Amino acid sequence: MKKIKAFFHPEQYHGWGRTRRYFEGWYYKLVDHSEQYAFAVIPGIAMDETGNRQGFIQVLDGKKRTAEYIPFDAAEFVPSPGKFELRIGRNYFSGKNIRLSLPGISGELFFSGTVPWPSPWYLPGIMGPYSFAPFMECNHGVVSMDHEISGQLNVGAETILFDKGRGYIEKDWGRSFPSAYIWTQSNHFAGPGVSLFASVAKIPWIRNSFTGFIAGIWLHDRLIRFTTYNGTSLRRCRIDGGAVELIMENKRHRIEINVSRDQTATLASPIQGFMNGRIEESMTSEVQVHLLDITGGATIYQGTGRHAGLDVAGKIEDIIV
Repeated sequence: MKKIKAFFHPEQYHGWGRTRRYFEGWYYKLVDHSEQYAFAVIPGIAMDETGNRQGFIQVLDGKKRTAEYIPFDAAEFVPSPGKFELRIGRNYFSGKNIRLSLPGISGELFFSGTVPWPSPWYLPGIMGPYSFAPFMECNHGVVSMDHEISGQLNVGAETILFDKGRGYIEKDWGRSFPSAYIWTQSNHFAGPGVSLFASVAKIPWIRNSFTGFIAGIWLHDRLIRFTTYNGTSLRRCRIDGGAVELIMENKRHRIEINVSRDQTATLASPIQGFMNGRIEESMTSEVQVHLLDITGGATIYQGTGRHAGLDVAGKIEDIIV
């Protein structure tokens, strides 16, 4: 019953009954109001193919470009059935707040005005119909496209106030990250109420593979989606030196995304369940977005996002279009 309830609520823990070759992790992006500080906090659980299990919390300092991986005994990872809530040691995580008690970083933050990705029963989360495929290597979920933060963190000798800061929450679960993927996100545009998420990846499928993609732009009160399963085409996926270019188009909308790559920090990533891989992530990239209504040729939105997260990983030539 716990697994069935979680299936229709991507934000909840999905690993009930799993003992090997499995990982699950949540990604909290935290930027203070002054935009002097940007952090990502990633709690999760990892299980290798022999049954070794380990809880973990990763902390990425986006401005200093440093990252720390803090392991925990698996017994200290305690998710709650039927709701999005988990504890790892003395640390607490949910969709409404987090409480940290780690070496070098502690405090509590609260989230208000969260913007979840729509999740009707027939299309649970951003995976859409692929949610029903039991053999997916990696599943993805967006918990909140955008929200306001309040509270404070004590980082080293500093006390950082996060009141009126902005946040974003997503998650992944499965066996391994894709062998090739691009991911970017920003909710720091010229005005509030705008958030972008986009990803392109090589997806194993039975005995073959395909290039899957998902993008969404939240504009104040509506979410415009571009996905593999809603009639969207990936017109371009290019990486040229320090830039990433993505173009997606469906019958009504076209989105053009250009990301300037910045310096990165190294995060642990899952390979067959355990966190033995490494990826490079930036939290200080810049993303330019142009959204058009192609039925009339009008620009719906054009802007530049700051503090953009960006991952470019694996055999990128496999997903170039």
